[in-house]
Amino acid sequence: MYRGPAIQPLEVAPRVMPTGTMPVKGGLPPMSREEMTIKLKNPLQPTAPNLKHGKFLFMTDCAPCHGDNGRGTGPVAHLLRTKPADLVMGLSKALPDGYIYGTIRDGGIAMPSYDDIMSSHERWQVVLFVRHLQQQAAQKTASK
Repeated sequence: MYRGPAIQPLEVAPRVMPTGTMPVKGGLPPMSREEMTIKLKNPLQPTAPNLKHGKFLFMTDCAPCHGDNGRGTGPVAHLLRTKPADLVMGLSKALPDGYIYGTIRDGGIAMPSYDDIMSSHERWQVVLFVRHLQQQAAQKTASK
């Protein structure tokens, strides 16, 4: 029986791309949350379709912990060791959109990452909806 020459997989190294040149899920290069806070701005406008889909995503993925109103009082909040953040009246109100986007993408202290669940576009829609909740709360407070 004849044996031909052995062929080793990856005998020749594949082309290695320079860091930051390949798109990562959603088209953004890897960044820390601090970089996202400074560099990223929401490219979407608060149109009715964006807010509607942002609300749908928020109610599906965020409301179990943060609650329908974003106040951190969702139906499973009492089961969590770390209380969910109040997205309406808490620290999130003063943070840039890039920080909220980064927290959704990479997770936080007790919050899981939603990088593989939501596209970049959908994360921005959730940020728009969170800002909408904050505006509604501010209007209610101002009218009192």
